[in-house]
Amino acid sequence: MTSNLFIILVSILLSKGSAYEIGKKAPAAIGMGDVVIGGIFPIHHKVDRNENSFAPQEYSCQDFHTGSVGLVLSMINAIEVVNKSPLLRDVNVTLGYRIQDSCRDVSTGLMATADLIQQAECAPTCQQPIVAVIGASFSEMSIAVARQLSLDMIPQISYSSTAMSLGNKHRFPTFMRTVPGDEHQTAAMVRLISRNGWSWVGTVITDGDYGRSALESFSSKASDIGICIAFKSILPHSSANEAGDFAIKQAARTISQNQKAKVIVSFTNSKQMKKLFEELRKETEKNGQGMKNMRRVWIASDSWSSLQNVSGLEDIGDIVGFNFKTGDTSSFDEYLNRLETSGYNTTQNNTCLEKLFKQTNTSGVSGNTDLASEVVKNIKEQTNTALILSVEMAVSAIAKAVATVCSSKNCNTSGTLQPWEVLEALREHEFEHQGKTYAFDKRGDIKEGYDISMWRSLGGEVHANDIVATYLPHDNIFFLTNSNTTKRFEDLKLIVSKCSNSCLPGEYKKTSEGQHTCCYECVNCTENYYSNDTDMDQCLRCDNKFEWSPGGSFSCLPKKKVYFSWHNRFAVVLLAFCALGILLVLLVSVLFLHQRDTPVVKAAGGLLSIVILFSLSVSFISAVLFVGKPSHLQCKVRQVLFGISFTLCVSCILVKSLKILLAFQLNIKIQGALQKVYQSVLIIVGCVAVQVVICTCWLVLKSPVSHVIFQPKTMLEDCCEGSYLAFGVMLGYIALLAFVCFICAFIGRKLPQGYNEAKFITFSMLLYLISWLLFVPIYVTTSGMYLPAVEMVVILMSNYGILGCHFLPKCYIMLFRKDQNTSSAFREKLYQYNIKSTDSISVSGNSVSKKTFSSQQSVSPSLSFSLPNDADLQTALERSHSKMDFKQVSYRGPIKRFGSNRRSISM
Repeated sequence: MTSNLFIILVSILLSKGSAYEIGKKAPAAIGMGDVVIGGIFPIHHKVDRNENSFAPQEYSCQDFHTGSVGLVLSMINAIEVVNKSPLLRDVNVTLGYRIQDSCRDVSTGLMATADLIQQAECAPTCQQPIVAVIGASFSEMSIAVARQLSLDMIPQISYSSTAMSLGNKHRFPTFMRTVPGDEHQTAAMVRLISRNGWSWVGTVITDGDYGRSALESFSSKASDIGICIAFKSILPHSSANEAGDFAIKQAARTISQNQKAKVIVSFTNSKQMKKLFEELRKETEKNGQGMKNMRRVWIASDSWSSLQNVSGLEDIGDIVGFNFKTGDTSSFDEYLNRLETSGYNTTQNNTCLEKLFKQTNTSGVSGNTDLASEVVKNIKEQTNTALILSVEMAVSAIAKAVATVCSSKNCNTSGTLQPWEVLEALREHEFEHQGKTYAFDKRGDIKEGYDISMWRSLGGEVHANDIVATYLPHDNIFFLTNSNTTKRFEDLKLIVSKCSNSCLPGEYKKTSEGQHTCCYECVNCTENYYSNDTDMDQCLRCDNKFEWSPGGSFSCLPKKKVYFSWHNRFAVVLLAFCALGILLVLLVSVLFLHQRDTPVVKAAGGLLSIVILFSLSVSFISAVLFVGKPSHLQCKVRQVLFGISFTLCVSCILVKSLKILLAFQLNIKIQGALQKVYQSVLIIVGCVAVQVVICTCWLVLKSPVSHVIFQPKTMLEDCCEGSYLAFGVMLGYIALLAFVCFICAFIGRKLPQGYNEAKFITFSMLLYLISWLLFVPIYVTTSGMYLPAVEMVVILMSNYGILGCHFLPKCYIMLFRKDQNTSSAFREKLYQYNIKSTDSISVSGNSVSKKTFSSQQSVSPSLSFSLPNDADLQTALERSHSKMDFKQVSYRGPIKRFGSNRRSISM
């Protein structure tokens, strides 16, 4: 039955089948049918021409290719199968075929195309017009054929031409293909390179539309994601001459010199790659390099990824091939089995198959059965199974289009079915093959994706039959198979192909001007910038408000919130002084209350001293509020509490200063003036009221609030004083009161020691003024966490100054010098003060004049120096509205009396 597949023998093979002459191109195989399909296959791979002749000449095709014969047989088998299917039987149409050999030569291909479309007057089959053509194999050939077929709008379906330019429907309106175009293949290659972290790759292409368009597409897609091309080696379309040999040697030298480019993308043909691999071996031997230095990852395009049985490439590296999707080849295998059974008898109607039988027979195979088996074996080994699926899909698409058109018209008559009708049906209708539905897109492509294979060495030869993954164009992803060889595919990530080493997180790539973007140096990110990935082009900026980073960081650090906390050692020390101060105030208060009737307490002011101690305790408490995380309430309270409490303290001291000055003032005019203005309670209330008004205005108009100061590495939580003018007025007012106290105390600094508060007031106020004068410039020029500590220190100094000067000496007398805490002791001191004062006093009538007593004069024991009792003394000291009366001082003895009458000395 197989012998009926072939109708006629169209050509006669020459001796040993080495070549057949070309004149008028004869079909390689033909078959009868109602509708004829053309086929163009590269059965031979070379044309022998006389390049020195300018006249038309006959030339022969050479280099017979068994794999192409397998594709011819797959087309014949697919037509036979579809003729038996219900699809064509329902419309009562059968498909015939006329297949031509392009000899892998554009000129020969054009001649073959012309033979297909012309109506030869040879036989009824030859006169039938061609409604569609399957082929050609290579893009260069398909471009030429497509231009010729588009003149008659004959649809053309290629099974392996992938050049992107063929998808341009303005230039090639009738071209379609059952494989994805190169734009999908280059996208897959770029995705693979990016997936493995490669950025520095070389390219090798064949000169021509296919190679250059693929390189342009690859370069564009690679550049978009930062992949750089280290070099571009372009090989001439024909390498069988001196120019071709030189180009291959130059490419090998370029690859050898670019040691960092460990990945090579190749859009060439299988012959050129074989020669390039051989030249790389020679280059290695010439330079004395080991093959290890020449190992590369070769990314093979579909044009040579199925290269079979290559010897001597075990050390060339890893070869990753992009192959068209394969399918079920059981139907083709059955056809080959029938061919093997029929033997040589089947070749009488198939020129290319007959030649294959004759070539095999010359190799010494005996017997018709053995010869057929050997032929079938060679076909199976050398035919690309992926292209078998593509050819079968092309036949199924044409059959579906013919059935669609012929369902509405009679196609049994020659010339009834027009090619453009088939073209329209092909573009608009889906078709089925092996249970799956396909359709051509607007570019005429079928996006089936790719099988990714990795070559392996077996018995000294390299085979490309290990499929490790598939590529899906719609999702732009790789889907790994369950093959045991998948690990080899994943291990490709371990290979480094970069111009420069990767910049680590914390660094960024700095490219010199004019230098390739993939060649760079790694520079640390500056402070407050970071990079969190490898090979970043620039560092990212931290949020300066809440984050920071040191130089060379791979992430931002959150700014730490800082404040003068309770755990700070300096704060602990200051708080200890606050606690000690509060404790001392309490102890002194208890002691003063217990000794309230003693002369020392009375001389110190009595109840007024208790008020001062209370204000000091509040002032110590206000100092505590300067520690800890500030809040709005704390910021308001701490300044106001200190201001009012310390104003109360200074006001009481001012009253004491005025009281002492009033009690011992000898100038009657000054004494009278002080008596008029001296009202202790009113003075205290008035002074404090003024401070209350200042603080109230401060709180109402622009009060202190807590806020955050964003510093380079921290967030300082601090109190903003609101109005620094109000803050200054508050402190200035206290300073004014302290200065008045200082002046009054300085005037009365020579009073009796027991009554001499003035010296202590002078020192304490001087200490206060100096402390706050130092505080102002420090506060203005200082910032940071310890700014509250500055004010806290000044407050403690002021409090301890008053406590130490006003109360501790009194406590010392009450506890350790009790003999001085008696009325007699105070009278003695007052007497000594009066003696010193009267050293320069003489009495004349009602007036007092100066007189000097010599050191020899003595006071008679009968001298009466009357002093007030303790109650009178305290009353004299505390009364601010009256003078202090000292009773008449009488002299008896040799000293002249001051007067005939007892006189009163108003002091």
